[in-house]
Amino acid sequence: MAGTHRRTVAAPSHAAAAGTGRDRSFDVLRAVALARVVTYHTFEWPWLGYVFPSMGVMFALAGSLMARSLERPAAGVLRGRLRRLLIPVWLFGLVLGVAMLLHGWVPGPDVLLWVLPVGDPPGNTWGEQAWAVLWYLRAYLWFVLVSPLLLRLFRLAPLLVLVLSLMPVVVLETVSGVPDGRVGSALSDASVFLFCWLLGFAHRDGGLDRLRAPGTVGFAVPLMAAGAWWAAGHPAEGSYDLDDIPLAQALWSAGFVLLLLRFRPRFDGLVRHRVADRVVTVFNARAVTVYLWHEMALMAAVPLIDLMWEVPALERHLPLDSLWWQFGVAWVLIAVAVACFGWVEDVAARRKPRLLP
Repeated sequence: MAGTHRRTVAAPSHAAAAGTGRDRSFDVLRAVALARVVTYHTFEWPWLGYVFPSMGVMFALAGSLMARSLERPAAGVLRGRLRRLLIPVWLFGLVLGVAMLLHGWVPGPDVLLWVLPVGDPPGNTWGEQAWAVLWYLRAYLWFVLVSPLLLRLFRLAPLLVLVLSLMPVVVLETVSGVPDGRVGSALSDASVFLFCWLLGFAHRDGGLDRLRAPGTVGFAVPLMAAGAWWAAGHPAEGSYDLDDIPLAQALWSAGFVLLLLRFRPRFDGLVRHRVADRVVTVFNARAVTVYLWHEMALMAAVPLIDLMWEVPALERHLPLDSLWWQFGVAWVLIAVAVACFGWVEDVAARRKPRLLP
């Protein structure tokens, strides 16, 4: 990989939407990643993280888009990114906060982290399933804030910065240990996905396209093998789930994302399918809404299904005790959330509010 990254701006991908410069393959990957997140949080299948490490993919896509945005003055880019992230979070926090207050939550001074989530916002046990997903948005916020400096450093020495970006997670997981509390959580998550964010920079600058295929495979596969090896030797309470083994997550995601961005699938057949293309469009225009509200949808599906058990016809003819049924109900509730709250993403982006994009 030495000497392959240069400070150039790649031409739009062959998968870019006509006339927009937008890489449609990114849209498809983001939609798949979001669907995978909802699937994992429903069924908790550990193997899903190996098949498609969605969080690493999402950070890489965001890193590439951030590098593209920073071709404009950084101050305006940061303002826009913060606005598009924080306004949907504020609405989510308002709704969830009221619900937690009704379930006995007594907020303290750290409630201000709901205004600017540089650390994990507070909540109570009742709402933990819903607010726990904010770790991703907190990590994303920090990556956005440091990206102007990080991108400059990366362009000075791409290979060196990429290699060094794996050192923090190695040190935290093998030498020093992760500090307790919010600082430790922020450091751990950033260290796990920093390499993927930087791969997004490399993608935008065109460095990945200049890598030879054998060299890419020769670098990525050992990373993934090391991640699998570490997971096998360090199971978390008997589980090999990457979400519970940070170093394994970092290494596996790094290798997987490197292969994915270097050998980008085109998805031409999918985007030519009218319904599938429409779903991808909605997912991307409402990505923050889907991510924020999907756990609340899963939570709300449980009492809703309990009510269905009270209807004899539904009890007889529907698989109410199946997680697949909860999965389906949750997607209906996610669609309701998109209809009710998705317009906030339009407001945050200074677009005309729409029920559906």
